Amino acid sequence: MASNLDFVQYVCDQIGDAARITYRKMCGDYVIYYNDKVIGVICDNQFFVKKTIAGESVLRGCEEAAPYAGAKPHLLIESVDDRELMSTFLSATYDELPAPKKKNKLPRT
Repeated sequence: MASNLDFVQYVCDQIGDAARITYRKMCGDYVIYYNDKVIGVICDNQFFVKKTIAGESVLRGCEEAAPYAGAKPHLLIESVDDRELMSTFLSATYDELPAPKKKNKLPRT
């Protein structure tokens, strides 16, 4: 089941206090970017954030789940209503994630 755009926009609005949040549709679901780093995904109207030690220390006891078959476990975020908590959580997670890899440009022919 694909995710609903209204849900994606709601999540991005709620977590937008932390940084520049953007999203991109992929295969019916959405990839969520935090200052140009992939921070998580929205699949089947559920918000999954990449698992980090720093993020887990902020959201203790958060349920882990794979957003789709074959994916690594992510933290399943049940509620994004506490904007301050989400800001702290996402900032901690962002700091621990590696920088995006630069793409090699193909030579023009």
